[in-house]
Amino acid sequence: MKKIIWITSLCFFTLSNTFAQTTKKDTPNQISKVKNSTTADPKTKTVENKSAKAQENIYIDPVLLSINGKEITKSEFEHIFKKNNPKDAKVDRASLDEYLELFVNFKLKVIAAEQEGRDTLRAFKNELSGYRKQLAEPYLRDKDVNEMLIQEAYERSKTDVRASHILVNVDQNALPKDTLEAYRKIIKARDRILKGENFETVARQVSDDPSAIQNGGDLGYFTSMMMVYPFENAAYITNVGEVSMPIRTRFGYHILKVHDKRPAKGQVRVAHIMVRVPENATDSAINESKQKADEIYQRVMKGEDFGDLAQKFSDDRTSGKNGGQLAWFGTGRMVPEFEKAAFDIVKEGDVTQPIRSSFGFHIIKLLERKGIPSFEESKGELKVKISKDSRSQLSRTAVIERVKKDNGFKEDAKALSELISKVDTNYLNAKWDKDVVAKLQKNLFTIGDKSYTQFDFSDYLEFNQSRLANDTDIPSLLRKTYKSWVEDKIIAYEDAQLEKNEKEFRLLMQEYRDGILLFEITDKMVWSKALEDTTGLQEFYEANKQNYMWGERVDAAIYTAKDEKIAKAAKKLISKRTKKGYTPEDIIKELNKTSQLNLKVEKGLFSKGDNEIIDMIPRAEGTTENYTKTEGIVFVVVNSILPPQPKSISEARGLITSDYQSFLEKAWIKSLRTQFPVNVNKDVLYSIQ
Repeated sequence: MKKIIWITSLCFFTLSNTFAQTTKKDTPNQISKVKNSTTADPKTKTVENKSAKAQENIYIDPVLLSINGKEITKSEFEHIFKKNNPKDAKVDRASLDEYLELFVNFKLKVIAAEQEGRDTLRAFKNELSGYRKQLAEPYLRDKDVNEMLIQEAYERSKTDVRASHILVNVDQNALPKDTLEAYRKIIKARDRILKGENFETVARQVSDDPSAIQNGGDLGYFTSMMMVYPFENAAYITNVGEVSMPIRTRFGYHILKVHDKRPAKGQVRVAHIMVRVPENATDSAINESKQKADEIYQRVMKGEDFGDLAQKFSDDRTSGKNGGQLAWFGTGRMVPEFEKAAFDIVKEGDVTQPIRSSFGFHIIKLLERKGIPSFEESKGELKVKISKDSRSQLSRTAVIERVKKDNGFKEDAKALSELISKVDTNYLNAKWDKDVVAKLQKNLFTIGDKSYTQFDFSDYLEFNQSRLANDTDIPSLLRKTYKSWVEDKIIAYEDAQLEKNEKEFRLLMQEYRDGILLFEITDKMVWSKALEDTTGLQEFYEANKQNYMWGERVDAAIYTAKDEKIAKAAKKLISKRTKKGYTPEDIIKELNKTSQLNLKVEKGLFSKGDNEIIDMIPRAEGTTENYTKTEGIVFVVVNSILPPQPKSISEARGLITSDYQSFLEKAWIKSLRTQFPVNVNKDVLYSIQ
């Protein structure tokens, strides 16, 4: 993680020479992450080519400089220059020249890494591929659809819905006859309700949701992002009191009845004390639990600490250890009885009487309450949730349809039917051999300049086959599989075009590529070398030890006594120290027999600014007068005054190592500039505005 942060901030700045002033271990933490942004070149020409029903951007990108014959374009430099400078920063020749020098240093190091073949190593390719996958993801989603889904989820989060449902299970890959049977069953249940039968009664009789036996299908209140998307849609568009038409989800067919819609209640944070009621408890056991809960409640009312009582008595041991405190929760996150009681508490700090839930009895204390956050506050979290939710498929589908349209997608339905007819029941046992269709080589579909044949799909089928139920409808299953395969290939096609079609992505990938190479080569030539080259470090220190000097220091012991009496006794013992051989530790031991707070001592070498007492005393050996401070009576025994002298390597290793890294880097850059010729087109450079 540190490495990727370093790369995205473009390690390279280097540019500010920051990394040269730190040790390897510290560098990634000290370089701030730079917000990704791209500024298009206003002088770049765009040519429209609609012959393939698509618009292709062709950039005429002038060469800014060449290093060792390798050309680097204006757009690459400009992208980095504008990313690392404030938008309102003045752009003049001086700033461009200064930045170009840093950029050239960066590129020289990257070329040095290429000369070593680091860009051909498997580890490098795997690492870059991993980053590319992450960076490409936003480009393979439709931004407008994503924004719509985020906005929709937020607007829905303002409303809680209470609904009941009936579920008829049917597998996503079920035979048509089984799907039809399930649909008829759910329609029949709906008709019974519309004719006047009670929804709960029908749910208990028909629903395949096991909880319906207890709750009659009642799901309680829920809100956005808590249900699968098709179900959520139905809940929000169905009017209160109405029964929906059947909805298909991955679980099967549902109908739902909306009982209520209300403004969202936000979130609460509570603490609770729970007295468990065992399953199938007798009336006597329930009464005992109730009496225990009542007794605890009375102790709360008499002023005993709620947290202490939770630790002692709550049967929810996880929260009990924390004084009964639970995490923030909103609608639909707790059992209904608990949720209602928690949200019904009016004032923070108030406590409910014991309430009953399926777990037992609860005494609930309201700690905090908050409303629905603003859209801007919610947007980031909603974006992450949507990316992991089935509704994100809508965004992907929009991209697929656009790519099809822009790249002349064509498919041959007859060729697909011909292939499907050759797949027999061996496929259900994972024993189907693609060789039986080896002669089928017709194109199934074409996208842009790529075509996929019958044999390509058969190869996919053979590789991914697995054991299936004997009554599986093979043609239906294969058509679904084909649809998914086509979509994956279209996304892969678009993915492969990103560097060509998306300037921002292309430049970002260049950053990551160069950043990885820079990290590795700098580690070798500077960071690790400075840490491992003990001889070189020693030689550097000897040549520059005057840069690592101690100022004048005081070798002293600072005594802090509880009062004047203890201070006097301490000074008396100090005066006998030479004769008796007393150490400061002996003196403390002697005077702290009655209390460990009588006397304390701080010994050491003190530089200016280390200690205010040391800074204020005369620079002379011996014992000072007493000073009255908040902490007690303070005096100092000055053993000696040390003149300025060089620090040892061990005393200044961090600073010396950092300076040695800087020294190594400068020497390295000087060598690279001699090794690799640099040519700059200043006219192109100064055209940047």
